[in-house]
Amino acid sequence: MAKEKKVYTTGFGAPIDNDQNSKTAGNPGPILLQDTHLLEKIGHFDRERIPERVVHAKGAGAYGTFEVTADATRYTKAKFLSQIGRKTDVFVRFSTVGGEKGSADAERDPRGFAIKFYTEEGNYDMTGNNTPVFFIRDPLKFPDFIHTQKRHPGTNLKDANMFWDFLSLTPESIHQVTILFSDRGTPRTYRHMNGYSSHTFKWYNEQGEYFWVKYHFKTEQGIRNLTRDEATEMKGVDPDHATRDLHDAIERGEYPSWRLEMQIMTPEEADKYRFDPFDITKVWFHNDVKPFTIGRLVLNRNPKNYFAEVEQAAFSPANFIPGIAASPDKLLQGRLFSYHDTHLHRLGSNYHLLPVNRPKNTTVNYYQRDSNMMYGENSGDGPNYFPNSFGGPEPEEGTGEPPFEVSGKADRQPYTHPNDDFFQAGEMYRRVMTEKDREHLVSNITTHLRDAIKRIQLRQAAIFFKADPDYGTRVARDLKLDVKEVKRLAKMTQEDRAKATAK
Repeated sequence: MAKEKKVYTTGFGAPIDNDQNSKTAGNPGPILLQDTHLLEKIGHFDRERIPERVVHAKGAGAYGTFEVTADATRYTKAKFLSQIGRKTDVFVRFSTVGGEKGSADAERDPRGFAIKFYTEEGNYDMTGNNTPVFFIRDPLKFPDFIHTQKRHPGTNLKDANMFWDFLSLTPESIHQVTILFSDRGTPRTYRHMNGYSSHTFKWYNEQGEYFWVKYHFKTEQGIRNLTRDEATEMKGVDPDHATRDLHDAIERGEYPSWRLEMQIMTPEEADKYRFDPFDITKVWFHNDVKPFTIGRLVLNRNPKNYFAEVEQAAFSPANFIPGIAASPDKLLQGRLFSYHDTHLHRLGSNYHLLPVNRPKNTTVNYYQRDSNMMYGENSGDGPNYFPNSFGGPEPEEGTGEPPFEVSGKADRQPYTHPNDDFFQAGEMYRRVMTEKDREHLVSNITTHLRDAIKRIQLRQAAIFFKADPDYGTRVARDLKLDVKEVKRLAKMTQEDRAKATAK
């Protein structure tokens, strides 16, 4: 049976009679302003590019399901986690972080791992990465950090001095830097990497008890990475290799999957823990807080249109549902504002109405109206204020989170937790990495760091030395630096080290 012919129309449904020739006054022209099809077509083309994401600009996405495999009701009243076997539709977006939209998938860069759960209580977003930690712990530093990962304002080139100057003046970054410059800094594909919440979050149950939690999505395909040489080759052979791999695997029916493991602490355990449990530059050691499996994520459907479903997908760590809430993590607190604010700029004030972003399994009832690109019935003629006596939506008591104690002076206060920034990076170097891993780590670092000026090299090598003397010594020797000078700088305070290497 022949397919029914599709009639080409304007954006408002009127049929187009000719799409090869503009309306002109005579032949060849000039063109007439009354060619409304031409005006609509060119006008839309002029506006096809929305602002690029400041971070996570290049990405790939897919739909799938999350299934509960263990009872979690002791810890959270979130309905989508309330029953073993329960499935929830999801959309997942993977991304590189620092590069532009046209950058290569094989760049040494953290990878975004964002999940939108379409639950019956509203959309819940987990905006994670493929690493369990991050470079900084205070959102005030975030714009500066990202600027150093982008292009130099004068040359418009990536700049090793910017990159390492900031990191060497921000020692809290050492743990993430060590992960980034290991082979895990370049995952072979999006399917072959883990995803982490990185931040600590709050879960609370029906009894009003609350817990601090971390999410670990562990790949069931196994961890696979690219070496530096393999990544360099891949960037030339196929700069879109990870995007292509995800799409093609799903098309073949090889659905990628991840096992969700949770780390959970009671408030009392968190108060006594040897590290600040809300510091995103630290992990909770698995020997201290053993992870346990509660669910499984499977991706089984590719988007039909990249722009509509991947580029316009908008995730926010502020999208919570009953049973899940924020923690006092300072960087998380800043992200609760920043993501939504960015989406308003990039996509418009009604971005939540786009099909990929709108809730699928619940009804939205609220008082926000109008603004640009409002479509749908816009809440009709119902009241647009609260309280009202005309049957408008009302708050539901009992859905809020249980309180926790907050105290102290309101001030700009330096981080004073007694645990240093170097121990966990050193433990990773000493205990987690193999000798081959350490060789690759040092080689990856020095290949990049040697493009920075000597005083920055010295300062950064001293930070590696503070994490582990062998670590810093190897970096110094590879860069042909004076090891004794590196050791001397490592013994200084951060402030004195910065002064000593200022010029």
